[in-house]
Amino acid sequence: ATVIGTAGSAEKVALARAHGCDHPIDYSREDFAARVKEITGGRGVDKVFDGIGKATFEGSFDSLAPMGHLVSFGQASGPVEPIAIAMLGQKSATLTRPSLFHYSAKREDLLAMAGNLMDVVAKGVVRIEVEQTYPLADAAQAHRDLEARKTTGSTVMLV
Repeated sequence: ATVIGTAGSAEKVALARAHGCDHPIDYSREDFAARVKEITGGRGVDKVFDGIGKATFEGSFDSLAPMGHLVSFGQASGPVEPIAIAMLGQKSATLTRPSLFHYSAKREDLLAMAGNLMDVVAKGVVRIEVEQTYPLADAAQAHRDLEARKTTGSTVMLV
């Protein structure tokens, strides 16, 4: 698969590239939907996973190929405005807004997912890199940095 990704700064674009993203795009500097169309020869992509929300939703939808699937799983830039369902018909697209809580509501499901994650981490398929740490006394600053999207990768509170 070819991975096209977006990031909000040159630093995060470099990080995405270092982690194997084939075509990282800085959505704060260029029209990422147009760039996606350029990369895909005008077709668009089959799947979009959007964790940013308000600032990127329209571009994410515009990046979809016909019969594409848009997964809106976060709202780092704010909640997505309500949409007219007829909009999906423009591309025969599907849209979902999953919540982890539904997938992990049963303890056995949570344990199975955690086990699957630990397996791929142990095999080196997924690398967990801690990019920043904060002492517990600086929890408020950690939250401000997360909310301002100043962090990259994993953030750990030290107790």
